[in-house]
Amino acid sequence: MIRFLAAGALVLLFGGAAMGDEGSLGLRQAIELALENNSLLQAAHYEQSAAESGMAVSRSRYLPKVTFEERAGITNSPTKAFMMRLDEGRFSLAGDLNHPPTTGDFQTSLTLEQPLFDVGIAREKAVSEQEYVSRSHAFEQRRQEVAFQVYGAYLAVQRARAYVSVVEKAVSDAREHQRLAAVRNAAGLGLKFDELRIGTFLAEIEQQKITAVNDLALARLRLGQVIGLPAGTAPDIADTVTAHDLTLDGKELVETALSGRRDLQELEAQLAKSEASVSLARGSYWPTVYAGASYQMNDRDVPLGRDNDSWMLGANLRWELFDGLRRNSEVSRAQAARNAVGAYLAERRRDAVLQVNEAMLRREEAIKRLEVAQRAVKDAEEMVRLVNKRYENALATTVETLDAQTALNRARAQLVDNEAGYALANARVYHSAGLFLKEVVR
Repeated sequence: MIRFLAAGALVLLFGGAAMGDEGSLGLRQAIELALENNSLLQAAHYEQSAAESGMAVSRSRYLPKVTFEERAGITNSPTKAFMMRLDEGRFSLAGDLNHPPTTGDFQTSLTLEQPLFDVGIAREKAVSEQEYVSRSHAFEQRRQEVAFQVYGAYLAVQRARAYVSVVEKAVSDAREHQRLAAVRNAAGLGLKFDELRIGTFLAEIEQQKITAVNDLALARLRLGQVIGLPAGTAPDIADTVTAHDLTLDGKELVETALSGRRDLQELEAQLAKSEASVSLARGSYWPTVYAGASYQMNDRDVPLGRDNDSWMLGANLRWELFDGLRRNSEVSRAQAARNAVGAYLAERRRDAVLQVNEAMLRREEAIKRLEVAQRAVKDAEEMVRLVNKRYENALATTVETLDAQTALNRARAQLVDNEAGYALANARVYHSAGLFLKEVVR
């Protein structure tokens, strides 16, 4: 019911998105919507529910099994006719027992079976429990991944929007250069070539603006898709994403990753499940003991009738002594599967350490690149200011002016890249440690 209400809310909020009436989302709101509506996350939730039902199935084997059965038959077989009449309480020595007349019987039975000793039940239950634990960790890991994808898509919209601002500023600066060139040309201090060259430069910047605006639209469409909104929805962003300071050092992050990452815990649960599967296979060597009880009614003429009735109580011990080495092969197969999971887990743990260390190094790289980009913008702005002064005094050429402006535009664009890169690198550190939702989405 909650999912239907959430879907209805989405329709109301974003129903007009395809016609350009998009809503704005904060980062937390975008992530919450994705966690509710992402299809891959829903699939992981269904897998978790299926594993939970599997636990209930295994537990149910401890309970008695009650069966009701109604059978009807007709025969002229001497032995079967004899048993039918005996069950109905109608047997007599009259007649030809070797050639009985056609005889019919309705048999109603109620049977109860209760396990008394079966090690397979407990071990099958252990397998299903570890499967549920594994699916639960997989679901939580998928939540982390979806949230990180939304964060990246949200940051991509912010970056694309910043690009548009940079290009718009570049267009404004280019138009100012064109105005100054026209003034100088009209005053006889410049050349028509200068005005035309700046006009060409302005056209290039305007083409970049067209691309930047289109990139922003695509980034918003991708954000809507990651969130799980209706097709064609392009939500805008309401927040400005900034990098969070690290609260843990590298050693603590590695320890946290090894102990808390959900994908590692999923594999650990799979390893425990494999161990339980080995025990289950070995348990098939043990005997089983079941108790049983039944109540039976027989009638010659009508179903559920009662010409005669009977009951029985008993127990059954079954011990399979030789099966052609089938159980031995099953144990070997379970052990090999367990060893495979153990090897995967060992490799995944090493990979997790590498991912944390790589994320930390990339974060340090992003910090340094951001600092360099910030200085580059300041230097480029000062260079443009000085060249413009020289150009106004006829001490600099148009080419020098445009070269300085191009360097400034490039530095501003690089700064946008590095700001977004630093925020993403910082978030990736937490993601690699399994702490993204806890530390970044607060």
